[in-house]
Amino acid sequence: MARTLKNPKKAKRKNKGSKIGDGASTSSSVPTIQPRVWQPGVDELAEGEELQCDPSAYNSLHAFHIGWPCLSFDIVRDSLGSDRKDFPHTVYFVAGTQAEKASSNSIGVFKVSNVSGKRRELVPTKSAGDDPDMDAESSDSEDSEDEEEAGSGAPVLQLRKVAHHGCVNRIRAMTQSPHICASWADSGHVQVWDFSSHLNALAESETEGVQGASSVFNQAPLVNFRGHKDEGYAIDWSPVVAGRLVTGDCKNCIHLWEPSSGSTWNVDPTPFVGHAASVEDLQWSPTEPHAFVSCSVDGTIAIWDIRLGKSPAASFKAHDADVNVISWNRLASCMLASGSDDGTFSIHDFRLLKDGNTVVAHFKYHKYPVTSIEWSPHEASTLAVSSSDNQLTIWDLSLEKDEEEEAEFKAQTRKQVNAPEDLPPQLLFVHQGQKDLKELHWHAQIPGMIVSTAADGFNILMPSNIQSTLPSNGS
Repeated sequence: MARTLKNPKKAKRKNKGSKIGDGASTSSSVPTIQPRVWQPGVDELAEGEELQCDPSAYNSLHAFHIGWPCLSFDIVRDSLGSDRKDFPHTVYFVAGTQAEKASSNSIGVFKVSNVSGKRRELVPTKSAGDDPDMDAESSDSEDSEDEEEAGSGAPVLQLRKVAHHGCVNRIRAMTQSPHICASWADSGHVQVWDFSSHLNALAESETEGVQGASSVFNQAPLVNFRGHKDEGYAIDWSPVVAGRLVTGDCKNCIHLWEPSSGSTWNVDPTPFVGHAASVEDLQWSPTEPHAFVSCSVDGTIAIWDIRLGKSPAASFKAHDADVNVISWNRLASCMLASGSDDGTFSIHDFRLLKDGNTVVAHFKYHKYPVTSIEWSPHEASTLAVSSSDNQLTIWDLSLEKDEEEEAEFKAQTRKQVNAPEDLPPQLLFVHQGQKDLKELHWHAQIPGMIVSTAADGFNILMPSNIQSTLPSNGS
């Protein structure tokens, strides 16, 4: 189940980005050598070679940290607009730390402003290999003739910390009321928090304000549920019914939370039980108020209807190993993605459930456990996957191999990159450079933006080859 950050170390203040990106590999002794695509688990570095980022692969790339590593985070919806394409951007997050001492942990509520970026052509007109070095904290702040800069300078991180006893296994913000967040602690407690005062303070503060405040606020949670028999990682807010929550633990129990007011919840003490091992992830239906799905170390996915008792409405074998993560497609509600401990991920179509085999696509690209998977909120066929192999990959499942188009594309790009021949046609992008990737999220209000967390901090990235990241004409 590949989740725990072992022996976490506090993040260093400066995090160079020489290993962030799609991994173009060049020789440091011969800087003019033609770059080539790096394939983890396949290629090996020769003596004197190093991995370097290709800035032309991104419209935006920044790295930051909040102190201790974070196993889980969530993007907080804001009031700045629902379809933002113009740089610089401002984003809000909540994240829980994995500190060495239980008393050193906190939940960070933070704002990252001045996230700058560039507008690029889908196919670069010249190689970016002449200047491979890039600072992770202002990774795309230099101009070139072919790129239009929008925003300048490094992003500004403003942080407010709320004391939290023990490590935070997972944290989620409610869609309808983003200031309400639920957290899973390694102590076995599930807590619900109101972070409105912190988000308001950050929204009103100037970007020149304090970066990474050292003070820690002592705040009591709205709810502290101790009814689980063990710690857990599975938690999800309903996107249909405001305040409805499910939480699952490592003892295969799932509890339903129903809101009774704006600040109180009734938690059903009788759990839903249907898995033979730890419940790893939970997802509410994007359209049905009573339906959710769960995945487990037992290799199965279960479908639940809270009106039909405490047993699954249906259950099926999904992988040959632990099912670590699932994501229900909010733009195509018949589709579910699942990621496994064996590195594979699958796409399931619930319309095929009666036929006994829901899998419509199965991918074996990653070599180590899948740690996070999420459908794009803007493109129904696009999803992102992170793995313990230190790769974050983006996939477009609508693509099939077209020999004529592929030949034309290679002719246009052969001077820029020497791409491997055996990559899946659905693979759009590979992001590397983070160590021990744990979780990723698409930004629902900024098309094409992904945020990821790893043992060495966070990345904000916007790949340049994803159509939706490019501003429309006239913008």
